Amino acid sequence: METSILLTGVLVFFARILDVAMGTLRTMMTVQGRTLIAFSLGFVEVIIWILVVSAVVSQIKESPALILFYAFGFASGNVVGILVEARLALGNVSLKVISRKEGNTLADKLRAAGQPVTVFAGMGMHGPVHQLFVVCRRRDVNHLLAVVKSVDANAFIITEMVKDVNKFLNPIRIPFDSLRSDSKTDSAATLATNRALPAGICGSEGDCADE
Repeated sequence: METSILLTGVLVFFARILDVAMGTLRTMMTVQGRTLIAFSLGFVEVIIWILVVSAVVSQIKESPALILFYAFGFASGNVVGILVEARLALGNVSLKVISRKEGNTLADKLRAAGQPVTVFAGMGMHGPVHQLFVVCRRRDVNHLLAVVKSVDANAFIITEMVKDVNKFLNPIRIPFDSLRSDSKTDSAATLATNRALPAGICGSEGDCADE
């Protein structure tokens, strides 16, 4: 293979990675309603795509190997786009945590980390359960899941994407070891406040009294 063809193939490969990765990010930005970012990514993406396609089409008869570079670049771009998007972790998510025995303890731990939590009483197959509802940034999910697992390894967890949130408090980063220590004082104060609320009424921090 001639050096010029090889060089063109390498450029096509990396250009395809770039524009496909940008396309993946653009799709996510569109879903999240980030109009300006989606517009900018789409503008640059289509310019790169036109340049790549024109380079391949003009030389495809003399150098069919460019098709392989193009295909590998497209496939790799999807993977790169997914990895970059996961790394950026833009947007918000909601967590629903269902625990049979550790609902109040979980709520206390999450609040100690700076994360507001709303607790609901429910009934599962094997008896009463607590459902914790949390809205947080995607980048904080792993941090909060670690807190949940440290208290109740058997908790049932559902994660869903959230498009719009009017307001919420971001978790305060604290050493994970400090989360292992019991906060009995805070727990007692929280439980006392919840009991003082009328049934069905939520406090200012999202605490709801059991009915």
